[in-house]
Amino acid sequence: MKRLFVISLFIIISFNSIAVEEQLSPYNVINNTGNNLFTRIATEQELLKTSPEVMIEIVEQELMPAIDYKYAAFKILGKHLKKMSKVQKQNFIISMRSYLVKTYATALNQYNNQVVSFEPERPTNGAKIVPVDAIISNINAPDITITFQMRQNRKSKQWKAYDMIIEGVSLLATKRAEINSRIAKSDIDQVTLELAVIRK
Repeated sequence: MKRLFVISLFIIISFNSIAVEEQLSPYNVINNTGNNLFTRIATEQELLKTSPEVMIEIVEQELMPAIDYKYAAFKILGKHLKKMSKVQKQNFIISMRSYLVKTYATALNQYNNQVVSFEPERPTNGAKIVPVDAIISNINAPDITITFQMRQNRKSKQWKAYDMIIEGVSLLATKRAEINSRIAKSDIDQVTLELAVIRK
């Protein structure tokens, strides 16, 4: 339950691909996307009550094109990358993306009008990796600060998220440890298959 809540917090401030443009800073990307995402969810509320699977469509359209899932997948694989073929790498990326879509959709269906505030704009000073904070406020619960690791693509110059840190715990590092453990018990092809078929 706690894990689902953490994932939910990640989604609450996730990223809308339509709004991502070269001139947007990582701070603007988060702010604009948070507003766009939850406007969409509010608009679809009645439909979501009877058809929660619609959240998959929202995730596909509003989140995934702006999540740096390829970079995250490679960071998760770490040392295993050197031993993998090109096909194995591509299959893992596809499976990781599928896993994230289902995870995000499940988490967003738990959304209950939390209030989100975003870190104000500030200079990035040419950095390509920038941490951006957001605060989740819940009634009768302490505020939670989440740090998003934003990465700027060298070619497109777009900023996308590849990790989040909450209460000092990196979700990417947690997933990397889990994947490494599973690979040690079987192999990369089996883990890739398992990720693709997991239903959240």
